[in-house]
Amino acid sequence: MTSPATPFHTDISMCRLLCASVLVLLLASTLPGCAVYHIYEKCGFKGCPGDAQITAEIQSQINQRPDLESTAITVQTLDHTVYLYGVVSSGLEISDAEAVARSVAGVRQVINSMAISQSR
Repeated sequence: MTSPATPFHTDISMCRLLCASVLVLLLASTLPGCAVYHIYEKCGFKGCPGDAQITAEIQSQINQRPDLESTAITVQTLDHTVYLYGVVSSGLEISDAEAVARSVAGVRQVINSMAISQSR
């Protein structure tokens, strides 16, 4: 005959479940950090050579385009991968900003995280 679970037994089970959950979250959160560390190891603290020039060139070209909201678009480059952020008025602006980024020499990849504002 088995005895019903005691409060002590239930507390231990919950503790194990909580510890396992924390361990999984901790491991999952360190994996992206490994990729960043690899880039740091490859390029150094100030970033990869050419990243600053790529960012400056893309931002300059976006600033010259009257059809793009240059103040709403953020450009960052890490290991020749360009990241575009911001909230703009239309999907056309998103695709145009991405096309500008892809046209710059040295860009290997463009990650476009821009969104369209619903309130404009």
